[in-house]
Amino acid sequence: MAALFGTRLRKLRRAAGLTQDALGRRVRTHSTRINQVERRTGAKPTLELARALDEAVGADGLLVDLWPYVYRETFPDWSRKFMALSERALAIRQYMAAVVPGLLQTEEYARDLLSLDRTLVSDEQLAERVAARLGRQARLEQPDSPELLVVLDEAVLMRPVGKPAVMRAQFARLLEAADNPRVTLQVLPFSSGKHEAMGGSLTILTMPDGCDAAYLEGADHGQLTEEPEEVKAYRVAYERLGGLALPPHMSLDVIRSVMEGTYRGERVPPRSERHRLAQVHLQQSGGWRLRRSGSRPPRRGPRSGQ
Repeated sequence: MAALFGTRLRKLRRAAGLTQDALGRRVRTHSTRINQVERRTGAKPTLELARALDEAVGADGLLVDLWPYVYRETFPDWSRKFMALSERALAIRQYMAAVVPGLLQTEEYARDLLSLDRTLVSDEQLAERVAARLGRQARLEQPDSPELLVVLDEAVLMRPVGKPAVMRAQFARLLEAADNPRVTLQVLPFSSGKHEAMGGSLTILTMPDGCDAAYLEGADHGQLTEEPEEVKAYRVAYERLGGLALPPHMSLDVIRSVMEGTYRGERVPPRSERHRLAQVHLQQSGGWRLRRSGSRPPRRGPRSGQ
């Protein structure tokens, strides 16, 4: 896809009567960078550069439309289909066991986190992956943005990623994101004890056709399933997590107190009270209702390390 992007750019540039040097000046970069993009010899273009190039050569959105397919190539095969589905999902429900979800990460947090990837081969590749992750966040600002519901394990807040300033900025980003009526954040406190998703992070995607897909992710691999019965089991598991987690307004108070260095965890309400408050919130927001039938928990759950 990067090669296709470069080929299209070269044809459009020539059709516009522009040299690489002239195009570089228009988009405020060096002609060497234009040559790298066209020949796929350097870092993949960022979303900002793709937009500037698109406008400069009169591509009418073609280069911008190609860009998501280009940046997916910076990620492992097992995550690409998940990202493709995420871009079309009407609702994204995530339980994050260890880190802030990519859609809500700051640039500094993302860079510190992605730098730990054992598959990285260069600083250039790291820059590509950071740009790709930040590029995915643009959808949250669009009119057709998906509903995003996130349950953060308390470990996400307590384990530093980078310097204290990086974490403070990340907490501020979470609080800012929560101002969006289509974003809901909950914190799952340690006191909740064991749960069905302890093996890793879990994402449920609701697609335009009404079908759901479930994605389980570990440190260096993931698993996507669209099998209805399996997805149903994971969906129930997510619902149960929402019942165990703190209600949104209390969760934001926790995030704020962690950011300010005053959190001690002593104000966490009893589990039964959290369950009651969660049901009230779900009824008011029109979200998924917790099951009250007393049915057995699903046998299939996120496997350790997935």
